[in-house]
Amino acid sequence: MMSTDKNQNPEQIARDKIDTMLREAGWLVQSKNEVDLGASRGVAVREYQAASGFADYVLFVNRKPVGIIEAKKEDEGHKLTAAEDQAVEYANAKLKYLNNDPLPFVFESTGIVTRFRDLRDPKPRGRNIFWFYKPETLAEWLQKDKSLRARLLSIPSLNEAELRPAQIKAIKNLEVSFKKNRPKALIQMATGAGKTFTAATFVYRLLEHAKANRILFLVDTKNLGEQAEQEFMAFQPNESNRKFTELYNVQRLTSSYIASDSQVCISTIQRMYAILKGEELDEHAEDNNPNESTWMEQQRGKRQALPVEYNPKVPIEQFDFIVIDECHRSIYNLWKQVLDYFDAFLIGLTATPDKRTFGFFEENVVSEYTYEESVVDGVNVPYDVYTIETEISQKGSTIQAGWFVDRRDKLTRKTRWQQEDEDTDYTRNDLDKKVVNPSQIRTIIRAFKRALQTEIFPNRKDENGEYEVPKTLVFAKTDSHADDIIKIIREEFDERDDFCKKLTYKIQEDPKSVLNRFRNSYYPRIAVTVDMIATGTDVKPLEVLLFMRDVKSNNYFEQMKGRGTRTINHDSLQMVSRTARAKTHFIIVDAVGVTKSKKTDSRPLERKPTVALKDLLGAITMGVAEEDLFLSLANRLIRLEKEITEKEKEKLLEYSKGKSLKQISKELLSAFDKDEIEIKALSIMEATPVHDRTPLLIEQAHQEAQQQLIETAASTFNGKLNDYIEKVRQEHDQIIDSHNIDTVTKSEWDTTSVDKARVLVQGFGEYLEANKDEIQALSIFYKQPYNRRNVTFKMIKEVFDKLKLDKPTLAPHYLWEAYSQLEEVKSKQPIDELTALISLIRRACGIDNELRAFDKTIEDNFNKWIFKQHTGNHNRFSPEQMDWLRELKNHVVNSYHIEIDDLDYTPFDEKGGRGKMYQLFGAEMIQIIEELNEVLAA
Repeated sequence: MMSTDKNQNPEQIARDKIDTMLREAGWLVQSKNEVDLGASRGVAVREYQAASGFADYVLFVNRKPVGIIEAKKEDEGHKLTAAEDQAVEYANAKLKYLNNDPLPFVFESTGIVTRFRDLRDPKPRGRNIFWFYKPETLAEWLQKDKSLRARLLSIPSLNEAELRPAQIKAIKNLEVSFKKNRPKALIQMATGAGKTFTAATFVYRLLEHAKANRILFLVDTKNLGEQAEQEFMAFQPNESNRKFTELYNVQRLTSSYIASDSQVCISTIQRMYAILKGEELDEHAEDNNPNESTWMEQQRGKRQALPVEYNPKVPIEQFDFIVIDECHRSIYNLWKQVLDYFDAFLIGLTATPDKRTFGFFEENVVSEYTYEESVVDGVNVPYDVYTIETEISQKGSTIQAGWFVDRRDKLTRKTRWQQEDEDTDYTRNDLDKKVVNPSQIRTIIRAFKRALQTEIFPNRKDENGEYEVPKTLVFAKTDSHADDIIKIIREEFDERDDFCKKLTYKIQEDPKSVLNRFRNSYYPRIAVTVDMIATGTDVKPLEVLLFMRDVKSNNYFEQMKGRGTRTINHDSLQMVSRTARAKTHFIIVDAVGVTKSKKTDSRPLERKPTVALKDLLGAITMGVAEEDLFLSLANRLIRLEKEITEKEKEKLLEYSKGKSLKQISKELLSAFDKDEIEIKALSIMEATPVHDRTPLLIEQAHQEAQQQLIETAASTFNGKLNDYIEKVRQEHDQIIDSHNIDTVTKSEWDTTSVDKARVLVQGFGEYLEANKDEIQALSIFYKQPYNRRNVTFKMIKEVFDKLKLDKPTLAPHYLWEAYSQLEEVKSKQPIDELTALISLIRRACGIDNELRAFDKTIEDNFNKWIFKQHTGNHNRFSPEQMDWLRELKNHVVNSYHIEIDDLDYTPFDEKGGRGKMYQLFGAEMIQIIEELNEVLAA
């Protein structure tokens, strides 16, 4: 127990705190006069005599001295760095009775601030630590030849096979950062560029070559944790012929248990916080990320800390490295305390850093790889924007007095028919909250369907002539809004339930199952989400994002866009989208102005925005103990208690452990009420005589009393209660406006997309011009029109391969879409990219005045030639000769040129080959082949 003597001096108070810290970490603290080194594995001896004086503490492990602690009083925390020389002097000194080597482990501490250095490091450098290490840890460190930081210097050079240039750069620079002993490092890598694969690669190298003990992979939602686990399970290091999980144990934490043999732990930051607190985590706490939390936003910049205390079951040295996925998010707010607890290198991964991200990682950005760079490299695909605007989406409308309307209960969705007493004006911001206008949703969906089939992806009909909707993700405002959208999509597309599914954490069906089907199966074609796959989750076949909700956070919007950027190979895409040729780009369909609305990195504090109730509930459930939070939530619940029905109050008791809203509010207020704390403190001290109640004891009783009151108030809240409160808080009724019929005011490519298309087409022309002397086929197209007859499949393939290598963004199918935005393209886009490329080259070179499918050009040229041959000589070619000529024409469609030798192969060999053609055409055979090559390629 810590001494409660009120006459203690500051030095003694500091040493009492240090004693407590050491004991909790597993050390036996002894005075110099009562030394018994065999009493425990780890013994800390106070005031031990050394050659240069008395060391405040000498640490013994297995009876051998291993380190020293230099103690300072609390108000000398700023002087700890000045105490370094003295501490090192003691570490290098001979201890009384012992002929010891210099001690490797050196600490300076006030009991509040503690610093540590390992003198075995290549360049020993002190760092702040949350607590002292366990004796077992120091024993384990000493058994190894070198310290971790020394082992980092000997990591071998990277095997670059199967890694992209951006991944190679990130890993190499990160390892340089480790070797320089930088505690934090940031990797900025575009969504879809392989962040997790990069992480798995350097995690493997840290375990294999630096012999790291355990690595933590932190995420902030459960589905990101599951996705990371899948990636580690699938990962095979290029240095090994075995899977990662065959070499190392990977554990995704689903409880407070951390296996002793797990080398990679995957956890949400919420769960890790609960583990440190010694609490069980509510099952819903991992579902939502705190990215858009208004409470979290308001806490930015405030001096506050979560009450994370030392947990002997999870010592500070539990992890050597912590990888923080999507680190642009919540780490700067409440969860920062979790990261500060562990003595580990921190590696941040994000596609969308902001100033706070750079600040937190001490501006140590080891690699930057932007979305724009990833598109140029062909790692990700670009996007175009298609805009849909409607009258009511822009201006809202009015429900007039006297109209009969449905009013729908938000919770039960039960409707009642009533006549309105007065006019109700509603704005665009009221839509799908106060008022639902089915015509507004239907008008958007109809415009979306029309645009899909005629402008966005017009060439998606299957062999039966049925249009195949590309995989589409719709972002909705709320669960209720999502339900309305799904109903109307199924009706307007005349499809079954499987065609369009809701994808949120709250659906009856297993969300993981729906997500897997959306990713890997034909159905659903369209998924509607509110929260679940807005960020992080990988659905590679996605080709369309339909925004029916606005987003104010720039980072969040960038992450949402990132759902569409993923590349996917042709075969994998065709497994789920049979009519898709290649994923060369994706489309954002903007039905709410999301691409034009003002975005911010964070909400400015001075505006004091209203905190969403769900954010207050989420923060308190996770153990935040801020007075502002408790008072704000109590105030909201007091108001809510007056608004809800008796039936709703009864239902609430099922989730609140029998507590009413009044009782819950009272407990929240009591936690920061001085009188209530005083009463509770007196009951705690009841057994202590009044004359023994020292100021320190009274202060401790007050702290304990408040902590108990806080825990009592917070323990009521859980995912189900929070969800119910959030639902009943909302206006009970939504007016269903079936009177005002909406109309489309705009349905077109966004001007930026048109500009982008123009730049793309111009860039293609410039690329051809720049390479016309170097590439044989281009030289012929530009300079030798009479030689076009000699352009072969091999020549076009050369152009295609070089284009793909130099300019992945100039993919033929994407270029075709770009031309379609700028001019009327009557021809259907060819399935084959090489065939499309010839058409594009002919258009860019000016051979054709409009973009035409090359097979159509050949067909037209062939028909003109036949017509010319038959003019004045009606029966020049017999039916059998005509069949042969059509085969020659079809061969040119696929191979661009025909040689005499081609007659020896399929399909001509089955018809008798060159011998048969000579039999049919005689001496004219060679002339006809040359003539067709010339005419068809004209």
